[in-house]
Amino acid sequence: MSDHYAGRDEFVADCRLRIATDLFTHTWDPVVLATLALGPHRRRELRVAIGGISDKVLTQALHRLLANGLISRQAYPEAPPRVEYALTELGQSLVDGPMNALARWTLDHADDLLDAQERAAKQPPSPIE
Repeated sequence: MSDHYAGRDEFVADCRLRIATDLFTHTWDPVVLATLALGPHRRRELRVAIGGISDKVLTQALHRLLANGLISRQAYPEAPPRVEYALTELGQSLVDGPMNALARWTLDHADDLLDAQERAAKQPPSPIE
């Protein structure tokens, strides 16, 4: 583990690590962020670009990302109304930093993960103590 966590005896539910990892607990949130990394999108454009996401789930993801300050919502006073979503500086830093690092790690280790999962599926579960 990095020096940042050295000397910590416990991680509590409200620690900063938990705050950061919560950003990845919702399957579609990183997908929405990655899509917005390509530039601002209207809601319908997001649904088309992502594919497979329901309107309800997209709404929930957008609310979470807005609440965390990772995206912005810009409403334009036009007829018909137009709303665009875009990454904030904070959201861009998440995409450029941890998300890109995780993507690189996944490319390097995806086969190892899949092999381990396949081995585990063939074996009876061992007790965890």
